[in-house]
Amino acid sequence: MTEVEQAPPGVDSTTPTPARLYDYYLGGKNNFAVDREVAEKLRVSLPELTDAAWANRGFHQRVARWMAAEHGIRQFIDLGSGLPTQGNTHEAVSQVAPGARVVYVDLDPMVLAHARALLSGTDATTVIQADLRDPAAVLGHPELRALIDCSQPAGLLMTAVLHFVADESDPWGLVAHYTSELAPGSYVALSHATADKLPPRAVQAMYDTYSRATEKIHLRPKADFERLFDGLELVAPFDGADPGVTFVGKWGAEDPRAADSDGSRVLYCGVARRP
Repeated sequence: MTEVEQAPPGVDSTTPTPARLYDYYLGGKNNFAVDREVAEKLRVSLPELTDAAWANRGFHQRVARWMAAEHGIRQFIDLGSGLPTQGNTHEAVSQVAPGARVVYVDLDPMVLAHARALLSGTDATTVIQADLRDPAAVLGHPELRALIDCSQPAGLLMTAVLHFVADESDPWGLVAHYTSELAPGSYVALSHATADKLPPRAVQAMYDTYSRATEKIHLRPKADFERLFDGLELVAPFDGADPGVTFVGKWGAEDPRAADSDGSRVLYCGVARRP
């Protein structure tokens, strides 16, 4: 059976997508030859590729558990969730909050197909296909409304996705829109790729890779990332640190110095409370 025949309806197996590329970086199998080809070309210039993906995934899992365990969050919106892999949001939070409600949101039709099969029979979790650049459509989606009560605190997760939002689509305004719809006491977790610690060859390779994909990448410096938290209360990323942003490997790490790998430095992250 060919890859095209194996692709779910509506899925183009000839053009790389961010979700399938990320799946491949993590060692998943929900990707096609075109994804693997461009990913391996990127790895030549960015050998820390897999380390970066897993550092981001670890941050996502730690912060979801932290929201549930330390702050009693029992409902989560995972924007740009990507393809199902190990330690998905509902699996991470169920360890400390069984029955917590999770809504996954992604634009890629392959995510919808695979996630719905995985989540079949799970009343507390659902996945919807929507563009995070249209917050009114996302937040007004009936399946999201059925699980998420915006009058109560929620956890908003936007990890490794805002770097696919161009300046013209105003990622800063999008975060502000989403957080304004959440109840006070909600928490927001963001991570974002940066060129700040990368050599020029790796930066160019990242731009080249995603120029072939369905979404281009927009690497941003620390100051632009910090602006995403305007109006929110940043929390300390680890014991002994001041509130602020850090690299994905360090947030919530038992030993931040040991977690500060080259791969970790590919992405900034931060967590903030909606006052």
